[in-house]
Amino acid sequence: MINQPTQSFYGLGIAPKILDILEHIKFKVPTPIQLKAIPPALEGKDIIGIAQTGTGKTHSFVIPMIQILAQKKGIGLVLAPTRELAIQIDEAFQEIARPFGIRTACLIGGASMHEQVRALHNKPRVIIATPGRLIDHMTHWNILLDDAVMLVLDEADRMLDMGFTPQVEKILRFLPKERQTMLFSATIPKEIMQIASRHMRLPVNVEVAPSGTAAEKVTHELFVVKKDFKLQLLAKLLQQYRGPVLLFSRTKHNARKITRSIRDMKHSAAEIHSDRSLAQRREALGGFKTGKYKVLVATDIAARGIDVTGIELVINYDLPDDTENYVHRIGRTGRAGNKGHAISFATPDQRGNVRDIEKLIKISLPISKRPDILQEQFSQSSQQSSYKPSYQSSNRRQKNSYSHKRHTQQRSKFYR
Repeated sequence: MINQPTQSFYGLGIAPKILDILEHIKFKVPTPIQLKAIPPALEGKDIIGIAQTGTGKTHSFVIPMIQILAQKKGIGLVLAPTRELAIQIDEAFQEIARPFGIRTACLIGGASMHEQVRALHNKPRVIIATPGRLIDHMTHWNILLDDAVMLVLDEADRMLDMGFTPQVEKILRFLPKERQTMLFSATIPKEIMQIASRHMRLPVNVEVAPSGTAAEKVTHELFVVKKDFKLQLLAKLLQQYRGPVLLFSRTKHNARKITRSIRDMKHSAAEIHSDRSLAQRREALGGFKTGKYKVLVATDIAARGIDVTGIELVINYDLPDDTENYVHRIGRTGRAGNKGHAISFATPDQRGNVRDIEKLIKISLPISKRPDILQEQFSQSSQQSSYKPSYQSSNRRQKNSYSHKRHTQQRSKFYR
């Protein structure tokens, strides 16, 4: 388990002016990834950081980049897989960079090219961009990267999952070889290691959780339910949870249908997926943060970059197509040491999908047996007999959910 360390930001090599800013914005205790990544980053070393969402990794590169750029010429470039993540990284930079007079430019699809060109004319020292939009600007000669001294690839695994490998490789070819590179990822597939071997110099590996592990302090619960009864089950759950709920749908079409159904249940809800405009996505995310919407319905791609404090519950209405997306999804709750809960709906024919998730996160997903929620019409297929778990997790892992004995008793013919 990752506990919040007692050490302060003092002693990490951070400049006094930045320490004052951190104090002002109430950043007093560094997270484990910050403790491990900031010192070597300030020394100019290349870094591979393995950390889940919600661990404070953004400031692990924001702080060093601002301090280094304040001392030398050149620009810093941050590549992010989604618009929402890029916007939130930009906000983190502005909070600390403004007192240094360091400007930023956020280059993302769906926003005005004209406004972005105007921002580039103001000579920003930090560029935060999605790969596709950055290449658009490079093609039109709106930006040159030959003075880049620092590069960050954030959520690199998601960048590759979304098919950005050719764009990332193209961008890297235009960057000076003499630069500092930092790569952050929740998982480290072989494609990322290949990029690291080609484009990084003796990187320091910084790991606060093994690749592919689930977020700490998140408990898991599995409902085996027929597809036609999912909405009934969802209605029951939403009656019990008062806090903000993030719900994942496999497709944008289903996201729209679920959002309408939730509103019919008299709960406030918004949707975020690729068919929504940037303005609509910002409104939905902003409304979710302020409490205007109780439920935010999202697809995997659109949800990357959602950084909201206090999400009480993540619901996997549909299991993800890519098993590793389970890790990314549940990382939206249980952030920064807080407790969270993840509920997954699995249809009776998805036993293989559940097994794959369990093998990846090394936790056995306990099948729920809550009589206050489960009804006969959608519980018959999941609550009859027992079966052997596909992963026998340790007592430490299980103490925050069900006891191993009770968990095994509740396992059904789902796996037979």
